[in-house]
Amino acid sequence: MRITAFVLVMGPLVFAALMNTVFWYVQKIWETSGYFWQATWLKLYYFFEGREWAIFLFGTALVPSLVFWSFNGILMMADVTGKPTFITRYRIQLGKNDPVDTKKLQQAIYTVLYNQFFVSFLMLIPMFYIMKGWGNTFSKEIPTFHWFLAELSIFTSIEEILFYYSHRLAHLPLLYKHIHKKHHEWTAPTGVVSIYAHPVEHLLSNMLPVMTGPMIMGSHIASITVWFSLVLLTTSISHCGYHLPLLPSPEFHDFHHLKFNQCYGVLGLLDYLHGTDTLFRQTKAYKRHRVLLSLTPLSESIPDSPKRAE
Repeated sequence: MRITAFVLVMGPLVFAALMNTVFWYVQKIWETSGYFWQATWLKLYYFFEGREWAIFLFGTALVPSLVFWSFNGILMMADVTGKPTFITRYRIQLGKNDPVDTKKLQQAIYTVLYNQFFVSFLMLIPMFYIMKGWGNTFSKEIPTFHWFLAELSIFTSIEEILFYYSHRLAHLPLLYKHIHKKHHEWTAPTGVVSIYAHPVEHLLSNMLPVMTGPMIMGSHIASITVWFSLVLLTTSISHCGYHLPLLPSPEFHDFHHLKFNQCYGVLGLLDYLHGTDTLFRQTKAYKRHRVLLSLTPLSESIPDSPKRAE
């Protein structure tokens, strides 16, 4: 009892102390580099001669797209060639996409490009005028570290709510058959498949949950650029099919593609509250759902149970 009481009391205190230390160091790094980022932003602002539409496209379309395609270019090389083995040895669904069907991948790339150049671009037009109406988006002063963290937490919460419920709605039989089924053609997904979807789904379930937070907050274009880039990077990781060291675990969403009726959200909080992760929690995939801190693939350290002979 004494040991339990000691752990219950000291655990939160130690955790709080560690988090405060980490937060202090990150804040110091931000403050040290803050002058650099502020100067860089001003150079960019004057490079575009204050043309807000050009700045907006640069921050919301070009930079996030470069992040998306740079990361997924590496993953596609691994999917197609099986090299480098440093990546392919961390495959989640063993034997799947080994190698990937190149014709199917090519079709996915065409759809992704269509969604990016047409659907996403069209949604950026009203977003631009909404952000311009706030009057803060193109300010010459970038947000502080504390404010950006606050925005990030709000963006993430809004995305989780909107994505979870729109995603569950898309799994209703009628909507699934005509809209969401396209995304689930990949039961073993790859990174680029993260935005392989019907245009209606891309608009309502991919773009809208991500755009809503910045539009509500009237965020600076610098915050929007970082947020959009993070979203595209994390969703690519969630779909990549590899549980790589030091990166967020993709087991949760990979399991959704495998089973269809589990793990609808991003963070998993709403899935826990609604009981849509109960099957997932009973699997080895749930045990592997953590950040890999070693070079041993979790498929080896926590292997699936052998299938029973029929």
